[in-house]
Amino acid sequence: MIGARGGFRVPAKGIAFVRYTTPEADGARKRMVLRSGKHMGTETEIKLRVHDLKAFRAALKRLGARSVFSGTGRVHELNILFDTPENVLAKRGELLRIRTEQPESLSAKRSKPGAQRILLTFKRPIASTRALMRAPTRERHKVREEIELQVLDGDALARIFEGLGLSGWFRYEKFRTTFRLPKSLRWARGLLVELDETPIGTFVELEGPPQAIDRVAKALGFAKSDYIVTSYLGLYLQECRQRGEKAGDMVFQKGR
Repeated sequence: MIGARGGFRVPAKGIAFVRYTTPEADGARKRMVLRSGKHMGTETEIKLRVHDLKAFRAALKRLGARSVFSGTGRVHELNILFDTPENVLAKRGELLRIRTEQPESLSAKRSKPGAQRILLTFKRPIASTRALMRAPTRERHKVREEIELQVLDGDALARIFEGLGLSGWFRYEKFRTTFRLPKSLRWARGLLVELDETPIGTFVELEGPPQAIDRVAKALGFAKSDYIVTSYLGLYLQECRQRGEKAGDMVFQKGR
């Protein structure tokens, strides 16, 4: 686990934009220049565990899915979660995260400087679902309020958080490849298919309008019983318990 003080550094790269996602806008991700602190929306998503990556990629190809980013389309993500010593945010079902993204180039020698991106994200249950979180029923889709900002200096931001009594207590990393379906599939407007390679296995996150999520999940060969609404932290802790291992950070072994 990360120490409460000085146990990590976020690569330094000023706020550039805020991203918000709303089902009312067909789940499309909207970006705008930050003018106030009130730009926010909701995120609707599920996870699915991918057992057969070759078959999954073949299903994506049949749907005409294309990678959103150039090069390999693969992006390395290093995520750091922050909370108070009393875990106030976690107890409220909230998340405060600094994410550093580094696109993978076709050749290491061709890696362009400045390609790295640092994002600050805050998520919390929306008012209508907070009561459901405490109820025994299981929601089919995960719906949360989300605010996301691009920042230029992640290390400075982490120091500000520390000064406010927060600490970076959990790190997790993954490689993400984001796909969109063809514009001709109007039902898939605003839908993102995000393939995640993690230290605990391969998953796909489907984000967008609930009907589109259900439709593409079925097209990819999944049933509603396969839906996962647990966070990667929750999945990692489950994995550690099953293996009888002590939980630490969810990171790849060196050399990957």
